[in-house]
Amino acid sequence: MAENKRRSEDAGDDDRLNDEVADDVAADDASDADEPVSRGGTATRARAKAESADERKTRKDTERIGLFARIARFFREVVAELRKVIWPTRKELLTYTAVVVTFVAVMLTIVAGLDYAFAKGVLWVFGNPS
Repeated sequence: MAENKRRSEDAGDDDRLNDEVADDVAADDASDADEPVSRGGTATRARAKAESADERKTRKDTERIGLFARIARFFREVVAELRKVIWPTRKELLTYTAVVVTFVAVMLTIVAGLDYAFAKGVLWVFGNPS
């Protein structure tokens, strides 16, 4: 019984949300009648216009700053991205290293064995000049 009540409340929330979205779309359609209507996504035209204005400002700012300022900003951004990285623990690092070294050793053995076999096969087919 309580489950059915929750479902009906959730459905009511969805209806209210859909009504709000429809009102927003109708308001946008009325203000921008000459632009094509896109029904996908949640972004509004006003937000898209604001973002494009911000992009123009950023482009102008990038053109004005010097070479060294751009290089310094690049390194600041690199450090900021490296802080977001989830670094492995020492145990994980040793495990990953062991797996990679073992895989490389197995592949090296396979390739070396095939190389030796093909070399012997070529010498057998074409004869040994020495």
